[in-house]
Amino acid sequence: MSNDPLLQPFQLKHLTLRNRIMTTSHEPAYGDDGMPKDRYRLYHLERAKAGVAMVMTAGSASVSRDSPPVFSNLLVWKDEVVPWMKRLTDDCHEAGAGVMIQLSHLGRRTRWDKGDWLPVVSSSHEREPAHRATPKPAEDWDIARIIRDYADAAERMHAAGVDGIEFLCHGHLLDQFMSPLTNILDAPYGGTLENRARLTLEVVAAVRKRIGPKIILGLRYGVDEMEPGGIDMEEGIALGRMFRDSGMVDYLNVNRSRIHTDPAMTDMIPIQGMRSAPHLDFAGRIRAEVGMPVLHAARIPDVATARHAVATGQVDMVGMTRAHMADPHIVRKIVEGREDDIRPCVGATYCLDRIYQGGMALCIHNPSTGREQHMPHAIETAAVRKKV
Repeated sequence: MSNDPLLQPFQLKHLTLRNRIMTTSHEPAYGDDGMPKDRYRLYHLERAKAGVAMVMTAGSASVSRDSPPVFSNLLVWKDEVVPWMKRLTDDCHEAGAGVMIQLSHLGRRTRWDKGDWLPVVSSSHEREPAHRATPKPAEDWDIARIIRDYADAAERMHAAGVDGIEFLCHGHLLDQFMSPLTNILDAPYGGTLENRARLTLEVVAAVRKRIGPKIILGLRYGVDEMEPGGIDMEEGIALGRMFRDSGMVDYLNVNRSRIHTDPAMTDMIPIQGMRSAPHLDFAGRIRAEVGMPVLHAARIPDVATARHAVATGQVDMVGMTRAHMADPHIVRKIVEGREDDIRPCVGATYCLDRIYQGGMALCIHNPSTGREQHMPHAIETAAVRKKV
């Protein structure tokens, strides 16, 4: 057995993961009418076949009709998503990888002209600068329906056979309720930290009640908004302990900064020219002070950085998401002693720029990414050399 920290198995609740490398949830915009059809499935399957421990799909999947996605996200409020997601899950399981999906209600992080033009709900009437929808503060019946929508969506994903569900809080509706920068509500959902976290915990409780205690549930949330008046490190740690003490959450996937503007997004998803893994020490502090399994991804572009993250106890699982767009065979090459052959992610972030321009994620270093149906990642050497 290898002594490489990255190749050690990790036990996450009932699930034994074969190593410490995963792809975190992200939206490549390969969905077809909100369904994870062949292009979407083969994209994730390529990583599973090459040895990644877990593929986390969707970034994120929309749980409600009044949460219309702006990046061709999956629509898990539709029953027809189940067979498509089940095929993806079964294929990735057969390849040896765990499978999770990330669920969310966007709240104000959408546009007025998407979906059915339904009223946008949030925890205030303030618009998000990035997407500009004008929300109304959620009322009691909105909250009750959204909680039910989360439980319905989770039940569909449970039927599809996923190993776990991650709730995306950061920047989306659950975080809009948790942050004092975006929550103007009175009690019981506004004011104190406990009140602001109430919706998140009620969503988790509803999902647990619907699909039982066995499935893995995690939260991806902003621990430190890095802005005066927002959630700071101490309050973020208090939230983590609150989630831990609920007994319903199995791990934390931690972020830093906000995502409401392009500069804030760049702090969370560092680009070319910015230092690698800028929030790694912060993730380690959460792991130490909250005492829960911690996942983290923020420009961890190379094996050396990922290995350091795990070896020093900063994280339990390391997300190398953009790195796997550049080279989906990272784990296989580590196992085979071919780290020098790994195609590097340079942080150009063309993948994300494409999404924000209304396209599908592509990689400047790897033309096969997203084209797995007809363009192989590994090309065999020809048996006969010819001159052209």
